Amino acid sequence: MTKGLKQRSRERLREEREERETETEKEEQNKEQSIMAWHPYKLKRKWDEWNLRVTVLVSLFFQIVLIFRAPSRKRTGGRIVTLTIWAAYLLADWIAAFAVGLISNGQGNGCDVHPLNEDLAAFWAPFLLLHLGGPDTITAFSLEDNELWIRHLLGLLIQLIAVAYVFLQSISNKLWIPTVLMIFAGLIKYAERTRALYMACLGNFKASMLPKPDAGPNYAQLMEEYSSNKEAQVPVRIVITKEPEKGSRNTDEEKNLQTEKIEEIDVVKEGYNFFNTFKGLIVDHMFSFHERRVSRKFFFERNPIDAFSVMEVELNFMYDVLFTKTGAVHGKIGYSFRVICSVLIVVSFCLFASFHKHGFHQFDIAVTYTLLVGAVVLDLIAHVKLIFSDWTVVKLNNSIKLKCSKAATKIVYAIRKGLSFDKKWRWSKSVSQLSLINYCLNKRFKWIDTAADHIGLKDFLDELRYKEYKSVEKDKLREIIFEQLKDKAVKAEDSKIAKEIFSARGNWVLSQHLCPHPEILASVSEEVEYDESLLLWHVATELCYFTGETDPNCDEETKNKREICMILSEYMLYLLVMRPTMMSAVLGIGQIRFQDTCAEAKKFFQKGQSGTSLLKRRGKEVCDALLGVDTVVKPIKVKGDRSKSLLFDACMLAKDLNKLKFENRWKIMSEVWVELLSYAASHIRPNGHAQQLSKGGELITFVWLLMAHFGLGDQFRIEAGHARAKLIVNK
Repeated sequence: MTKGLKQRSRERLREEREERETETEKEEQNKEQSIMAWHPYKLKRKWDEWNLRVTVLVSLFFQIVLIFRAPSRKRTGGRIVTLTIWAAYLLADWIAAFAVGLISNGQGNGCDVHPLNEDLAAFWAPFLLLHLGGPDTITAFSLEDNELWIRHLLGLLIQLIAVAYVFLQSISNKLWIPTVLMIFAGLIKYAERTRALYMACLGNFKASMLPKPDAGPNYAQLMEEYSSNKEAQVPVRIVITKEPEKGSRNTDEEKNLQTEKIEEIDVVKEGYNFFNTFKGLIVDHMFSFHERRVSRKFFFERNPIDAFSVMEVELNFMYDVLFTKTGAVHGKIGYSFRVICSVLIVVSFCLFASFHKHGFHQFDIAVTYTLLVGAVVLDLIAHVKLIFSDWTVVKLNNSIKLKCSKAATKIVYAIRKGLSFDKKWRWSKSVSQLSLINYCLNKRFKWIDTAADHIGLKDFLDELRYKEYKSVEKDKLREIIFEQLKDKAVKAEDSKIAKEIFSARGNWVLSQHLCPHPEILASVSEEVEYDESLLLWHVATELCYFTGETDPNCDEETKNKREICMILSEYMLYLLVMRPTMMSAVLGIGQIRFQDTCAEAKKFFQKGQSGTSLLKRRGKEVCDALLGVDTVVKPIKVKGDRSKSLLFDACMLAKDLNKLKFENRWKIMSEVWVELLSYAASHIRPNGHAQQLSKGGELITFVWLLMAHFGLGDQFRIEAGHARAKLIVNK
């Protein structure tokens, strides 16, 4: 019995050992299989099998992202949103073109596991052509993309040839009818995009607005008749009468205009009308004084809220023309091709749905249905956006053939408002902020700045860290800007005064107030460059804000002006530092002055006047320390002019400003800041303003447009129409 127990024990041990060996072998086999799964050859097999299937679905995904996210870029200037749309915009074109190349090369069709049917591969190719046409919501990411319309035209021809080549390779294609229909649909979509880019190209955009050649009255014939009468000794004279002016209104009448409120639907109509008149601003078009009078009359009658609302709509139309398919779609031809494209897509869907799919892999059928459903749904969304857009509202309103056009306009606008496609706003309604003192106090680690500078990300990180936002929706900023420009427009009785106001950058305001401190006036004189004045006033405004004497009994208006001075001060510094390309026309050596001023400020904050660091202090303490420095002698006499720092020059200016009475100080400073803002707005290149429409819009662009509407600019060069000359013969 003992032997039997020992034997069973040995057998059990042997079985356990065998089981352990078996498990070890299985583990080793699993490891080998796992290693083999990542073998380059295995990976290549997987890629060959799934590359086309994945790329067509990814291409559809990017179309969905763009149609829903692209409109948001005109309402926000956030770097993350812009970066996301930029990546989707570039990758959408790349992935679609890549997928067409895969199909034309026959990759993905020769797999052993799940071979792709050639008929389906040929049917997928037109969808990629459709994707290359892009959604209606974006054709160009920036203005420069419009200039590349010839490249897109060439791309259209190349991709069309590639799709046709794929189709001809499978000439016995059972799906040839829906394939041909989708090819035509893709061709229409791609052609729409190319035409939109062509029309938005600034050269073509300007050419489309050029008036017909006008030689004027026949001068040679008139003078010939005059000379012949003179030679015949017939008494003759020429009488000149000016062309009658329409809609004229003198300045006294403009002063007495009552502010009227307009309905929301009228805001869209007026915005479209002014867009048609003033869209030439972005290409330096010239305007007549009749157009100036009409615009001035309208905006003199508006309150600030309605005026900005009309300009929002006007700039929104401008954005649509420059960055979307609007220019190519809105019109009889555009509507016709859009309907044809939709019919082709729906018919292709129906034909495939009714087709017998024997021999097709189930996953490939699912991918095909996904592409078809995606095409139908995206096209439906595009139609809904098209029907309930601002463009449809104004076109229905301007239609004289439709008896019920007004009722239809109201219905369309009501539905559009309910659906909230464009939300309730058309721009970001915020102004970016940058404080020089905070910039110098909130230092990053030096190695981060060094690394970011080497890879070109320093500006990006600076904007993320130092940039702040303040809303202009509920405060008095727009009202103060509007009223001050309106007051100046009333004084601009003729083009000469209008150009003086247009060229003022603080000196006009100070001369009007008869400022008793010549040092203050000198800070904005013509001898001082604009960027120097801006930086001086920025630092001085911060110092006055935190250190100047306050009046607790001051009125609400003065408090608003004090806050607005800070908002405009930090906004203008943000433009100077973070938007140098936009501000290049007025920038000068502003960036050098900014970095030198920052260097001196950081040096002062590290040690202070008494050797105590100020880096952990904020606001009033820091500003008090700066103003505590004795500035009897001008810094340039002590330091020379090698350093362009303006830190203590600004301290001198702040001390002079603090000598003014509280209410008068902030009244003058607010008007100076509006003038500095309006000077930059009117001198920035027009395409700089247009570029910002795709980045959330900028307050300075609204100021530029408002100045044009008030007639404060040099765009109005046609002071009178043709003179009517009559030859009077005395018998």
